[in-house]
Amino acid sequence: MKPEYQALLHRCFRCGWCKFPSSYVDINCPAYLKHRFESFSSGGRLWLIRAWQDGEIEASARLQEILFTCVTCRNCVESCAMDKFKDELCEIFIDARGDLVDQGRVPPAVRNYLKAMTVSGNPYRRPHTERTDWADGLEVPAYDGHDYLLYVGDGGAFDDLGRRMAQALVWLFREAGLSFGILGSEESSDGNDVRAVGERGLFRELARANIEQFRRRGVRKVVTLSPHAFNTMLNDYPSLGGDFEVFHFTQLLQGLVANARLTLRPREARVTYHDPCYLGRWNGEYLAGRALLAAVPGLELVEMERARADALCCGGGGGNAFTDLLGAGPASAARVRVREALASGAEILAVACPLCYRMLDDAVKAEGLEGVLRVADLPSLL
Repeated sequence: MKPEYQALLHRCFRCGWCKFPSSYVDINCPAYLKHRFESFSSGGRLWLIRAWQDGEIEASARLQEILFTCVTCRNCVESCAMDKFKDELCEIFIDARGDLVDQGRVPPAVRNYLKAMTVSGNPYRRPHTERTDWADGLEVPAYDGHDYLLYVGDGGAFDDLGRRMAQALVWLFREAGLSFGILGSEESSDGNDVRAVGERGLFRELARANIEQFRRRGVRKVVTLSPHAFNTMLNDYPSLGGDFEVFHFTQLLQGLVANARLTLRPREARVTYHDPCYLGRWNGEYLAGRALLAAVPGLELVEMERARADALCCGGGGGNAFTDLLGAGPASAARVRVREALASGAEILAVACPLCYRMLDDAVKAEGLEGVLRVADLPSLL
């Protein structure tokens, strides 16, 4: 572990604020919400990491489970009372996981996830040749000096909900007359969740492959489907040589609507918006998605009790969408979140992230809310 992180471990005095939103209305840490043991809160993890680093406890299977169930949602960063220290909380957890990865001491589900990423280059274990299947029949051009590279990522390429999202986004870009292209089968995973799991070497390999690909093709502007890709390309790639502008699709669409390049058709419905952690708490973008929904004539936007910086995570971050260490059940973050969406009076739960889409859509089915509440991705909804 980095010395600067080791020096911070003692700073936490376990006040417990990290578990809650600013309103204290309910538990906002997905791991603590599920397990209700202090060890699964951020304060508990820090205590255990310090004991492990000092040689007081072993890197047991239980410690591994506790460290890898953090979904890196950054609720603790928002809630912590310790200025300067709090900004490093997620990085401390990621670095500790990196030490466990280096030692080969990881839960079997994490090992399987990293094996899939190493062997197949994606967590869905699909061949690279299928990366462009989502665009069949759409005649999306290969990137060749266009204004924007559309980066759809693993979710947009391989998950059926993510594919639907990517296809709708292409339709909107065409409506707006946007100049864009894709990499197709030459696209590589962005590596955000690999980094969050702690696999430093594999992350650098994936990031550098993308950076080299972008540089070779002369890419200057990238628009991502996933907030996870947006986050790592914006914040991590520059230190590895990435020199290009990065946008999440909601930001680009907001500009197209504001400049009257895209006119949204009327639609009557009551909608609530789920803030993706890697767009919101990681990067401070809370406006774009809401501005798009507000621009649709006839659409009524209602807020959930927890929104923006206080939003409850879907539970899919930090690799958990693929490792599923938190599991399902009524206390899972995704199921709690869809119940909160239902309580808002909304008919539609709008999402701007392929992983959120999958987690929350599955939760609606698990809650038996089909026909009552529908999860819809923003591009399709628009």
